[in-house]
Amino acid sequence: MSSLTLGVDVGGTKVLGIVLRDGVVVDSHRVATPHDDQRPAGDATTEAVYAVINELRARHDHDDLVVGVGLPGMMSREGVLAFAPNLPTASGADVATALAAYDPQLRVLCENDADCAAVAEHRLGAGRGYDDMIMITLGTGIGGGIISQGELLRGRSGFAGEVGHMVVDAAGPRCPCGSRGCWERFASGGGVGRLAREAASAGRLPLLVAQCGDAESVRGEDVTRAAAAGVEEAIAVMDEVGWWLALGLANLTAILDTGHFVIGGGLSEASQLLLPSAQRHLESLVEGSSARPPITVVKSQFGEISGAIGAALLARERLG
Repeated sequence: MSSLTLGVDVGGTKVLGIVLRDGVVVDSHRVATPHDDQRPAGDATTEAVYAVINELRARHDHDDLVVGVGLPGMMSREGVLAFAPNLPTASGADVATALAAYDPQLRVLCENDADCAAVAEHRLGAGRGYDDMIMITLGTGIGGGIISQGELLRGRSGFAGEVGHMVVDAAGPRCPCGSRGCWERFASGGGVGRLAREAASAGRLPLLVAQCGDAESVRGEDVTRAAAAGVEEAIAVMDEVGWWLALGLANLTAILDTGHFVIGGGLSEASQLLLPSAQRHLESLVEGSSARPPITVVKSQFGEISGAIGAALLARERLG
């Protein structure tokens, strides 16, 4: 028997759990994220998280179980998911307390998912060696985790890093958070889908429209796949996404003077096209680029599991 550290990352589409031993992921399990608005806040989410925990611990002998859970949205310092635009059925939930109702022996720490990803990349991955870095997760929305002087920046209430809701176009599309023109409406996985449909409706993606049947059927995945295959019309849309990504990075650079960005989340899988485009546009968008040391934009080392790894690291560190 041995100690067992689990990390669970809850996103808009999946709940992903990993087993971490000595900094190495040795097992994983995932289920689809439930969106059930007929149950009390967080109930369906907690049930899915507990199912993942149970599956993983059943595969491994242990006498000491610690669980870290990364959740999308505004996580208070007390561990409550105060507001979750991309997981509204869990807004207001205290998932750690709810998990304890399933199993009082569980020791659980809940944190913001992008903060968890930032910790993983800073300690073990693509941000290692940088005292100042920002983790950007491009998934259903955009999450952010800020490392300043080697420490995770949490803010007064624990809500620091909600960079996806930085407004970049006040007249832009409505965001699930209630505002208009948030950054995540342009540079996230969901943003790619929206820009793709707009481009298709404007006649800019004739090949994809022909393949998909009509403009409304064109998805973000269709664009990233076609761009990777060298289809020029899709590459042009991905370059537009790169510009929007760079705009947000330029704003963050101006505010925080960060020189290293690590890009994770599902959309980072299109990094071969997206990140060079963002790097190129960033040079023209950031204030005083010629006076600054070089700014680097790199893909996360751990990809979609960075949040789960960071959740496990933080849980073991804080809960023992």
